[in-house]
Amino acid sequence: MTTRQRLVAQVRSVPNPITAAQALAGASRPDRVEDPVIAWMQAARTVLGLVAAAWLILAYPLRAGRQDFVLGKLEELLIGCAIAVVAGVIGIGLCIILARPPLGRVYARRLGGPLLAFGAPVLGVGAIWLTTAALRGDIITPDDVGPHDITFGLFGTFLGTMFTGFLIVLLFVVAALVCVVVLVAAVLFTLAALVYGVNCCFRTGDVHQLLPALLSPLLVWSLFGFQLFDGPDVAAPPEVVYAFMLGGPLSVTALSLWEIRRLRARYGVTLGSLLGR
Repeated sequence: MTTRQRLVAQVRSVPNPITAAQALAGASRPDRVEDPVIAWMQAARTVLGLVAAAWLILAYPLRAGRQDFVLGKLEELLIGCAIAVVAGVIGIGLCIILARPPLGRVYARRLGGPLLAFGAPVLGVGAIWLTTAALRGDIITPDDVGPHDITFGLFGTFLGTMFTGFLIVLLFVVAALVCVVVLVAAVLFTLAALVYGVNCCFRTGDVHQLLPALLSPLLVWSLFGFQLFDGPDVAAPPEVVYAFMLGGPLSVTALSLWEIRRLRARYGVTLGSLLGR
């Protein structure tokens, strides 16, 4: 292997923000039931929902500007995350409390997955805040480094004041470029972590297989209520708007009921097994 090939292999081995978000916020307990049909149905529903949303946006004019539309969707995503987090905490807590021994302790030991899923967006938001503050100069600026600085004094003694000042400016330019790269990666990581977290109810399936199917309808119907209160995003006829708004909750609820039935019929995963009864 040549030096160039080794370098390319090392670069490819570095996890990208989307992969890292999936690893932290996506369901990944090794011994959980992995049904390819369920996974395919969930992916198909997501794709159909995205296609329907894209068609609606392209077919009808937006009621507000594009910026307001994007900000509104981000707000809905954050609200969905908040609902999923609250529902996940309550659902997992009830499982631990109501399950017969020793299942409660087993569920408690599986909390690592949901905690990682909860913490991933917080980590991303922290990185965004830190890099944004650095780019704004809230942490350190070139004016903070001067003759009084011990590092500047040592370099100035050996290299000269002008050359040292050039090095400091160059260092800040490189640091700014690094901050921009980290900021972009942090934004992608945070958005991906939020999407993966909402889709799998923040890895509650790592605690028990049935929890995402039980919690998903609560999430989508709560978002439906928020959209109903907030009003439609496009200037479409009422029958189109309400058909679109109801399509998501109804399809998710139907898919969740089908998933619960399939898990019971094929794998013996039931509500009784969830509580050990």
